[in-house]
Amino acid sequence: MNNEFFEAVKLLEKEKGVPANLLCERIQQALIVALRNDYNKKEVVFCEINPEAETMRVWLRKNVVEEIEDPDTDMTVEEAQRYQSNAIAGDIIEIEMQSKEFSRVAAQTAKHVIRQGIREAERGQIMEEFQKRYQELVSAKVYRINPETGNAILEIGKSEAMLPKSEQVPGEVLKEGDMIKVFIVDVRVSDKGGPKVMISRTHPGLVRRLFETEVPEIYDGIVEIKSVSREAGSRTKIAVYSSDENVDPVGACIGPRGTRVEKIVESLNGEKIDIIKYSEDPAEFISAALAPSDVLSVTVDSENEKSCHVIVPDMQLSLAIGNKGQNARLAAKLTGWKIDIQAESGVSREAE
Repeated sequence: MNNEFFEAVKLLEKEKGVPANLLCERIQQALIVALRNDYNKKEVVFCEINPEAETMRVWLRKNVVEEIEDPDTDMTVEEAQRYQSNAIAGDIIEIEMQSKEFSRVAAQTAKHVIRQGIREAERGQIMEEFQKRYQELVSAKVYRINPETGNAILEIGKSEAMLPKSEQVPGEVLKEGDMIKVFIVDVRVSDKGGPKVMISRTHPGLVRRLFETEVPEIYDGIVEIKSVSREAGSRTKIAVYSSDENVDPVGACIGPRGTRVEKIVESLNGEKIDIIKYSEDPAEFISAALAPSDVLSVTVDSENEKSCHVIVPDMQLSLAIGNKGQNARLAAKLTGWKIDIQAESGVSREAE
C-alpha cells in the first residue's frame, strides 16, 4: 500500500507542481480528521507520513482503565494486554491501525478531504508563484479567446490567467498560440478561496519593465526611469535620468540605430514612445515633456500648487496640445504638473 501511495504522491508532485512534503502534510491532516469521526472527533487517532523515508503510520492512542467510562478513549486492561502483554491500568497504549481497519465512511471522507487538501495546496502554490512575480513582466501564451467578450485565457507557466479585453492594447489582435508579455498588476485571494491574478497589457508598468529588460544601463542602475505616462495603443512618454554624466539616458534607451526602442515599440503593436530627459528644474522638465513641440517659456503659477503657464510658437500650438489633447495630457501625467498652454500671439494680444 505504501509503495502505491508514495508513487501517487510523486505523480501528483510532477503533474501539479506541488511539493511532496506539502501534499503529505495535507493528506496526513485529512486522514486524522476522517478517522477521528469514528471516535466522535476525539483526539485518539494520529498519523505520521514521511515522504523522504516513504513511510506512513496510523495509530490509536487509548487509556488503559479498570472500568471503561468512554469507549472512544478507554480500553480495559484485558484488551490492552492483547497488544502489550505488560499493560496495566493507568498506561497509555498505542495501537497500530491497518488500512483494512479504516471504516468505509472514514475512507470516503478521507478521499474527499484529501482532494480538497490537494486543491488548496495547488492554489497555495499558484498564489506563491504569482506573488513572486508581483508587478513583474512575464511571458504568456494565448490559450483561448472568448469570441463574445474578447477576453483571453493565457498560460503562464503551469497556471492560467485571464486577460480582460479592457486590459488588452487597443487595436491589437490576439490569436491562439501567440506569445505575449503581460504585467502582473495584483495578486489576491478571490471570494472562492483561489488566487485571482490581475494582468494587463495597458498598464504603464509594462512599458517600465520592457525598458528594464531591453536597456542594460537601466538594469545596472546607471539610468533610472523617473516616470511613465501612457495611453495604451497610441502613445507613451517616459522620463529617464542618468547618474553618470558620461551616459546619455535618452540615447541609452533608444539604443544603437534605435534598435532598443524599436523592439519595445514592436512588442506594443506599434505604440509611439517619446523618451524624455528628466530634470530637477520644473521648467526644463515640462518643456521636454511637451515634445515634439518647441516651448518658448514656462512660468510657474505662484497661486496654484504645481501649476504653470506655457507659451509655444503659434504654428506649434496644435502640436503641443496634440490630437484631442493627448500630448498635453500625457505631459501633465508625466510631470505631475497642471499645464496651461497658450500660443505666443495670444499672449501678446492679452498684454496689449
